[in-house]
Amino acid sequence: MVGIQARKKVWLDGRIVDWPDAKVHVLTHGLHYGYAIFEGIRSFRTERGPAVFRLDDHLERFLNSAKVYRMRIPYSQEELRQATLELLRQDGAEEVYLRPIAFSGYGQMGLDPTSAPIQVAIGLWEWGAYLGDEGQGRGIRATISSWVRNDSRSIPPQAKCAANYANSILAKLEANAGGFDEAILLNSAGMVSEGPAENIFRVKGGIVGTPPASSGILRGITRDTIIQLVQENGLTFRRGDFTREELFTSDELFFTGTAAGVSLIREVDGRPIGTGEYPVARRLQELYSDVVHGRSGAHPEWLSYVGGA
Repeated sequence: MVGIQARKKVWLDGRIVDWPDAKVHVLTHGLHYGYAIFEGIRSFRTERGPAVFRLDDHLERFLNSAKVYRMRIPYSQEELRQATLELLRQDGAEEVYLRPIAFSGYGQMGLDPTSAPIQVAIGLWEWGAYLGDEGQGRGIRATISSWVRNDSRSIPPQAKCAANYANSILAKLEANAGGFDEAILLNSAGMVSEGPAENIFRVKGGIVGTPPASSGILRGITRDTIIQLVQENGLTFRRGDFTREELFTSDELFFTGTAAGVSLIREVDGRPIGTGEYPVARRLQELYSDVVHGRSGAHPEWLSYVGGA
C-alpha cells in the first residue's frame, strides 16, 4: 500500500488551500456513515506537459454517483474540471493520482444526511501501479474471495460510494492474510464479478472477455478504454459472464483500473494461468501506456492538458 507523501495543495470547497490546511472535523457525518462518493483519476507526463486522462468521463461518473445517492453537489462538471486543472497547475504536479470526493460534512448525526452540508475536495498524490511492479511484469497471485460482491438490490455498485468499499476491504484483508496479492469476487449468482478495486478480463482462444455491468461491477473508465483498444486493434471482444472454473482455464487473466493500470494475474488459488507469456495482455499494456502518455495519437479527446490545448 502507498504511503501518501505531502504535496503542496488541495482543492477544498471551492478554493485551493495549502496541504496542511485541508482538514475536516472528527464528527463529520460522512466519516461515520460512509456517505461519500469519489473518483480515482490520473494525470500523465506527455510531450505537451502533464495531461489528465479521461477527466470528463470521470467527472461525469462522479456526478452520476451523487445522483444515485441523492447527493447535491454544489459545483458543475465544468467547475470541477477547471478546479482539477488549476490544482495541478498550482501544485506543480505531473504524473499523479487525483481523488475528487464529496461527503456529508459536520453538523448532523443519524442516518438521514439531507441536513448535513456537502463538502467537496480534490486531493492528489504520487502513486505507482496499485498492484506494484509484479502486476505490471510477472503477474500477481489472486484468490477467489469467500466474500460475495455487493448485490445491486442492497447497494448500487454503479455508484462509486465509500460505503461500497467495506466489501472490498474484507476481500482484500482475506486475500492478504492468505498470502495472496489480490482477491477476485464472485456475485450472488456465483459468477465472476471483479476485484476489490479493479475490473477483470479473461483471454481464451484469442477472445478477450469481461463480465457485463449486470454482474455487479463498477463500470470502469480503464475497462472501457481497454474494450475500445481491443476492438480498434484487430482483437475479438466478448462481454459476458464466466465462472470460477473458467478463470482457472483462461489463457490469460488481467485486472484493469485507474490505480492498477493493466495488471497481469499469473495464478488463481494455486493454479497457474496459461503459459505465463501473456501476449494479448502485454500488447494491451503497451497500447494503454501509449494512449495515456499521448504517444500514439489515438483518442486525443481523452487527454486534458494542464497547460491548455
